[in-house]
Amino acid sequence: MGQTLSEPITAKESASVQNARVKVGSSSMQGWRISMEDAHTHILKLNEDPEAMFFAVYDGHGGGKIAAHVSKNLHKHILRQPEYKQGAIEAALIKGFLDCDLAMRTEESLKDEMSGSTATTVLIKGNTLYASNAGDSRTVSSVGGRALCLTTDHKPGDERERKRIEDAGGFVEFNRVNGNLALSRALGDFAFKDNDDLPAEDQVVSGCPEVTVETIDDDWEFILLACDGIWDVLSNQEVVDFVTRRIASGLEPEDVCEELMTRCLATDCTMGGLGCDNMTVILVCFLNGNPYQNLVEKCTKLVKARDAERLRERDEEEAAAEEEADKASSDENKENDEGSAETPAKESDKPISKLDGGAMSAEKMD
Repeated sequence: MGQTLSEPITAKESASVQNARVKVGSSSMQGWRISMEDAHTHILKLNEDPEAMFFAVYDGHGGGKIAAHVSKNLHKHILRQPEYKQGAIEAALIKGFLDCDLAMRTEESLKDEMSGSTATTVLIKGNTLYASNAGDSRTVSSVGGRALCLTTDHKPGDERERKRIEDAGGFVEFNRVNGNLALSRALGDFAFKDNDDLPAEDQVVSGCPEVTVETIDDDWEFILLACDGIWDVLSNQEVVDFVTRRIASGLEPEDVCEELMTRCLATDCTMGGLGCDNMTVILVCFLNGNPYQNLVEKCTKLVKARDAERLRERDEEEAAAEEEADKASSDENKENDEGSAETPAKESDKPISKLDGGAMSAEKMD
């Protein structure tokens, strides 16, 4: 946990862009941290490929220089790969990440930089979505109101990540790389990438992303990219539900982002913990050539369906609880009835009659 302020800085920097296909809002907030280390990118028409869109959130740590540089350059490294021009987009994304990382190591202003940054990115080309991730920022989509996670968090405690760390000569302590870094993949962090016998993707901290490919259809409402300051507080489905309700109320995407960050901000950070980090959110709403109002109406229907489902689940839970209580009460009554029933008296338990008593007395007198 980094250093924190005595009071959070809650001023938000928000923006919005739109074309016929998507309506995008973004917002970032410094929060409790002493400086803002996040950066983000949203480009609706890439210069090198006007048919493609690119969105990314970069969560810096140890400083903001790497995140700031990557936000301006990562997409350029991806698009200049020969594989991109050949249509091998997944390969171009992986090589673009690694190429950007390598270029920073030789850049005079960055080669001795100690900071690093996560990168969760989305490239949309036609109806195909490519989600790439290195680190613990995350991208989640809403498909028919259900959360579909498009990325995998990279944490040192994960078995696969731990193996790479240890094979490269590092160790995991307190779920941190070498007892220091709380994530296992990142751009920058060059102090963890000094094993000359290994390729870039196999270093203690790797800049190699994982790439997920999905086909977008009319069931998709939106995608949301955010740093771990959001996901540490709310689950994927909770975020999707939160966003869906606010779109249904007619809020603009950038306003939804602002409200989401406010929801996740800790009220007190004296002990550190959740909600005390910088926060950045990008919300990409799918219009598909229709007015935003169409999505508002769709989300309204999803909210009503979700509320009905929750009511049904609550009723089922209450009914199950009542059934369990009735069964327990019935079992208890049965045990009480069995316990109160008379059992045949043993011979030794029978009361002594007067005749018996007289006979005993006679024997005693004899």
